[in-house]
Amino acid sequence: MKFMKLGSRPDTFYTSEAVRSVSSEVSSDLLVQVKGSRYLLHKFPLLSKCLRLQRLCSELPESSQHQIVQLPDFPGGVEAFELCAKFCYGITITLSAYNIVAARCAAEYLQMAEDVEKGNLIYKIEVFFNSCILHGWRDSIVTLQSTKAFPLWSEDLGISSRCIEAIVSKVLTNPSKVSLSHSHSRRGRDDMSCNGAESQRHRLAAKGWWAEDLADLGIDLYWRTMIAIKSGGKIPSNLVGDALKIYAIRWLPNVSRAGNAKKQAVSDSDSDSNSEELTSKDRLLLESIISLLPAEKGAVSSSFLLKLLKAANILNASSSSRMELARRVGLQLEEATPNDLLIPNLSQANEKLYDVDIVMTIVEQFMLQGQSPPTSPPRSKLVCERRRSRSAENIDIEFQESRRSSSASHSSKLKVAKIIDNYLQEISRDVNLPLAKFVALAEAVPEFARVDHDDLYRAIDIYLKAHPNLNKSERKRLCRILDCKKLSMEACMHAAQNELLPLRVVVQVLFFEQARATMASGKVTELPSNIKALLAAHGLDSSRPPAPLSTTTSITHEDQWSVSGLKSPSKSKLSTLKMKLAEDDDLDDNDDTQQDRMSRNSLVKAFCAIPARPKKMFSKFWSNSRTTANDKN
Repeated sequence: MKFMKLGSRPDTFYTSEAVRSVSSEVSSDLLVQVKGSRYLLHKFPLLSKCLRLQRLCSELPESSQHQIVQLPDFPGGVEAFELCAKFCYGITITLSAYNIVAARCAAEYLQMAEDVEKGNLIYKIEVFFNSCILHGWRDSIVTLQSTKAFPLWSEDLGISSRCIEAIVSKVLTNPSKVSLSHSHSRRGRDDMSCNGAESQRHRLAAKGWWAEDLADLGIDLYWRTMIAIKSGGKIPSNLVGDALKIYAIRWLPNVSRAGNAKKQAVSDSDSDSNSEELTSKDRLLLESIISLLPAEKGAVSSSFLLKLLKAANILNASSSSRMELARRVGLQLEEATPNDLLIPNLSQANEKLYDVDIVMTIVEQFMLQGQSPPTSPPRSKLVCERRRSRSAENIDIEFQESRRSSSASHSSKLKVAKIIDNYLQEISRDVNLPLAKFVALAEAVPEFARVDHDDLYRAIDIYLKAHPNLNKSERKRLCRILDCKKLSMEACMHAAQNELLPLRVVVQVLFFEQARATMASGKVTELPSNIKALLAAHGLDSSRPPAPLSTTTSITHEDQWSVSGLKSPSKSKLSTLKMKLAEDDDLDDNDDTQQDRMSRNSLVKAFCAIPARPKKMFSKFWSNSRTTANDKN
């Protein structure tokens, strides 16, 4: 930290009976009152340098003892006035980044300019400020921080703007060319003395060496500084994002923990005006950070954006700020985790634990990116064409690039589907979560994005357990989003014994498992009579299982079971199954009652009678059913 000493005389100020005086053989003739404090001083040294005091004394009547001057609105208070008074007496004073703003404002108030006396205080402060303070990194930041106590004076005198310009110029300059008198440089030297990994981390962090020090600024000054840094165009957006994250961690309340405790704390403090004021300041700080977020995708992580969104909910930020965060999260939703999406619901209109609506908005924003798979460019009909033109080759190159871009988009949708299914498992435990919200969020993910439905089935199972009062139609509506042919063997085994599922879902699971096993073995298997009856009740013809497909036959994507290579039944039979199961919702209660008479254990036993692979597939079912039968006997 740089400093400057002015004057050479020793300090002779003293206090007597609550009055500050200066030791002198000449009696005092001026009484100055500054914010409740009184100073007995001499006119000559003060009036010779302070034009304001000259004018005030000229307006006062002559007095045989002391002329009284009152300065109630003196900037900087008693400390700043005494510093100016000591300068007038030639007493040694020390100027540094910590008191230079107060001294400059006080000197301006007293009008201690060059036209009053050469080498006056304003001139000396300006020389020190421009030649020393603005050249140092830490000095510039400390000086800028101190302007917060004198906002109007600092703006009028250009102190804030000059400090910001100096700081920004250093940020945009190579750190090796900047005088770093701050804690970060010391930490850097410590890291360099450690092992190579620590040194490497230091070199990587050196690009954003300025972020931690700027985090000491208040939000108003920080916002202005960051705007200037961004407008410089030399700092990468990811470094700007890292700086904002450091600032948010420093100043925003901790919202990464349980939202219920925070919600209770907020509700308990509604009547406390002090807490409301703090909440208002935090809200302003949050919205300022949101306005500074770089526009580039990936500049900040999804995790950080979602933490800001949680804070926005807790602090009741503006809807525009929340929607902006939701839009940004939607652009990179594939980077999020299910826990990141667990945003506490603080609305008094409903009792849901989590804000599902904002997550729905995020998913919609993700889907609005609208990167549909490109279509293949038209091929030439001339088979005998030996050599393609250069333009045709360019078309193929562009097509391959677009395919790679589309593949990245497709993979991101696969990741998002996995994230949403795991998120559904978390929120399905909420007893106040409406069925419509659950189904809408599940259906917001494209069907092709779910390679398997195991996670979705797990979420449905949890929801059924947490909502035992669902009626039959609601359970059917819930299970309609499930594609049984995309369930693994373990999930099918669990579903076949799940008492909470509608019976039609169990039938569908068993039918697809039998069909899958049949197509894998290439043999037509005769089904037991009770299974035939059950399938017939659902409109499925089990007497004609689909013929095995040749390995040389081309198979479309829609007709493939999965990446395991298992072939599906014919497309028409799958359509028939879906139509019949959809019509099952319209069956009357008598038909449902008749179907329910067949127990799930009998279904399992019947399918265990199927030879070859199906029998192995349901061996666990047979074991469970036999145990149940023995227990009953």
